[in-house]
Formats: sequence, C-alpha cells, structure tokens
Amino acid sequence: MSYIYLILAIVLEVSGTTCMKLSEGFSKIFPSLLIFIFYGFSLGSLNLALKSIDVSIAYAVWSAVGTALIATIGILWFRESVSVLKVFSLCLVIVGVIGLHLSGGTH
Repeated sequence: MSYIYLILAIVLEVSGTTCMKLSEGFSKIFPSLLIFIFYGFSLGSLNLALKSIDVSIAYAVWSAVGTALIATIGILWFRESVSVLKVFSLCLVIVGVIGLHLSGGTH
C-alpha cells in the first residue's frame, strides 16, 4: 500500500508543479489555489508512504520521478527546449534513484 501512496504523492506533486506554470506567477486564481491543494495532499501521501518505505528511497523516488515527469510535461505541453544534455541528465537522476533502491530498499 505504501507504494500506492508514493505514486499518488508523485502524481499530486506533478499536478501542483504544473499548476505553478499555469498560474503565471499567482496571477490566475484557480491554478494558484490548486498549487497548495495538490502539494498539501502530495506531502500527506508521502508521509503515509514513509510508514514502510525508507525516507532515503521514498524521497529520492518522489523527487526524481516528479522531476522527470515535469521535464517531460514541459517539453511536450509547454514546448520547452529539449537537448541531449537535458535528456542525459534526467537519465542520470533516474539511474541514481535505481542505485539508491538497490543499495538498501525498504524496512
């Protein structure tokens, strides 16, 4: 169940970050409110995931997968630039999380 909470935390964090972009510097009310709602529920879900997942693993997965998804959304939806270095760097983040996971796992 903890990994379901972790996945939910990631989806909610990505939603909150997407709303940051959509809020245009807090100038749009609805996306601005959604930032706080999504981040609040994301942190709550992450907290529940930490009941049985090591914090080093859970936070690394939460932040790395969130970063990769946000970068992908930025490229595909917001038409941000993509480069070999950007893709390579994101791959390194993912490899780092895999390395952490293989090093010790859950308790």
